[in-house]
Amino acid sequence: MEHKEGLIVGRNAVLQALESGRTIDSVTVAQGQRGGQAGKIIDICRERKIPVKFADARKLDRLCDGAVHQGVAAFAAAHEYAELDDIFALAQSRNESPFIVVCDSLEDPHNLGAIIRTANLAGAHGVIIPKNRAVGLTATVAKASAGALNYTPVAKVTNLSQTIEELKKEGLWFVCADMDGEIMYRQNLTGPIGLVIGNEGEGVGRLVKSKCDLVARIPMQGDIDSLNASVAAGVLAYEVVRQRMQVKK
Repeated sequence: MEHKEGLIVGRNAVLQALESGRTIDSVTVAQGQRGGQAGKIIDICRERKIPVKFADARKLDRLCDGAVHQGVAAFAAAHEYAELDDIFALAQSRNESPFIVVCDSLEDPHNLGAIIRTANLAGAHGVIIPKNRAVGLTATVAKASAGALNYTPVAKVTNLSQTIEELKKEGLWFVCADMDGEIMYRQNLTGPIGLVIGNEGEGVGRLVKSKCDLVARIPMQGDIDSLNASVAAGVLAYEVVRQRMQVKK
């Protein structure tokens, strides 16, 4: 049975969703369940590299709002994920240098949806999100993207730091948003670039930040010290747009 936000509950329902090839973000299994259908579900998840979480019965009850879950629940994505190659193919089809927005462990679906919307309007060729400890492509994300999810590829990767290293070998430079960086207007944000936006509370993680070539700061003139993650992404994305337009002149 499927519930709000793509939640699927029950062993049969989850197994059928997996076997049908449906895009699943994560599966939660009751502690101690390893055999029978639960074991088969775990095996499929491992084969497809779908995160499996183990929880006690009380936590599963809360997750499923009291529905009969038989010790298994899953979250299905509202949209299929793209591959990194799809992002590069889109850039190539436009004869443009790749422009990618990387979201480091965002938790708020409204933020992710808004960033996907901004990425589309700023001409970015795709968005990358991590597989673990981050919001996936939920129905709320799809709605907040205002349709941009249908046009902007979103790739999900297992290791964000490793992915950045691999993409740097392909010629991309990475800039992350951080209050300790150089003012963004003084940075060269042209060419093949990846814009990294951090978690709502913690910002860009230490390891991911260490992989970035540049650290950019948005100038602040007010009394508080930070912008919402999606707003920061918009400000920085359009600085990339501005600089790219100047290069074309």
